[in-house]
Amino acid sequence: MPSLCRECFCQFSDATRCPSCRSPRVLTHDELNTLSIAHMDCDAFYASVEKRDHPELIDKPVIIGGGRRGVVSTACYVARIRGVHSAMPMFKALKLCPDAVVIKPRMEVYVDVSRQIRAMMEELTPDIEPLSLDEAFLDLTGTARLHGAAPAVMLARLVKRMKDELGLTGSIGLSHNKFLAKVASDLEKPRGFSIIGKAETADFLRDKPVGLIWGVGQVARASLDKAGINTFADLLRWEQTDLIARFGSMGERLWHLARGQDHRRVSANEPVKSISKETTFSEDTADLGILDGHIWRLSEQVADRCKAKSTAGRVVTLKLKRADFSQITRRLALRDATQMADTIYRTARGLMDQVEGVDAYRLIGVGLSHLVPETDADRAPDLLDPDAATRTQAELATDKIRAKFGADAIRKGRALR
Repeated sequence: MPSLCRECFCQFSDATRCPSCRSPRVLTHDELNTLSIAHMDCDAFYASVEKRDHPELIDKPVIIGGGRRGVVSTACYVARIRGVHSAMPMFKALKLCPDAVVIKPRMEVYVDVSRQIRAMMEELTPDIEPLSLDEAFLDLTGTARLHGAAPAVMLARLVKRMKDELGLTGSIGLSHNKFLAKVASDLEKPRGFSIIGKAETADFLRDKPVGLIWGVGQVARASLDKAGINTFADLLRWEQTDLIARFGSMGERLWHLARGQDHRRVSANEPVKSISKETTFSEDTADLGILDGHIWRLSEQVADRCKAKSTAGRVVTLKLKRADFSQITRRLALRDATQMADTIYRTARGLMDQVEGVDAYRLIGVGLSHLVPETDADRAPDLLDPDAATRTQAELATDKIRAKFGADAIRKGRALR
């Protein structure tokens, strides 16, 4: 059976240790040299970047998030052992791990590191489908002749290079389709490298819970549970027509996934559908001054992400969540697509003014959707607002100053509310 050392990349047959460097980090699999669809997931990405940049935090539980009313963005593995996980309310996370070091996200740093990892991936294959800053699918089909090595070898080199050059670790899932590659990448985190081959797919899935399927959340699981479907073996007992009749289009997808079938291609040009930012307050607030300040800051963050991605949007969305978790959403389609914080803010602020009554809110969010290339944005002058062009030029000048002297070099007064 072919084997690969993950440290020195030596290839050999059937051994628990590398005969060259004696490392026990060995991959052994019948299909090691033939599989080519991979999922790479950085290990506790935001927290790992913070620990890399602040070595004094290495052995401490670190949570990336903000405020007792916020949610956990990422938790390091020390905190995860205590039960902390992503999307957990911050107050609950701090009960489980009261000695945690809580750090506000530094998105500009994470974006920069993500770009460095993406550049490393692009040296392996052009077929990369990012899912977020810290994970992506890769299709290395047909690259063995180019690199003189099988995809498994190149993926092992990728994560070794990430560790050596960036001080970060990642986990690899390697299989024959996207669904199984993503499942595999979660099997041995952190620093994992798991393989699910074609021959073992049916046996591997049979007893697994259907919650393993990416995108099957609590609501979907409840529906499946009512139908007596808890495992992949349960799914296999259903006819395809019956699953479709019961669950619609999801039923067809479930029928194929139950058999380990996923015909989706790794799409390098999968479009981003929207860009949004939101914040949860430490205390509910109905203060319009405070809400206005947050709308501006969120609009700036959305605009910054648009500019970084060379994109713009035609629809502005305002999201408000009350203390009882009921939600208000307001949208407005713009005459011309924009990536300007000033335009996003003024539109979102107008949507805020349209909300009837005065409530205390626990969360506010601003988003931009119906995205287009930036070349199609902010082109037509606004005849109803003759000062708009001046504000746009001022914003572009501000962007240049911040790029040179830092994000805090210039701030609007409303950002201080």
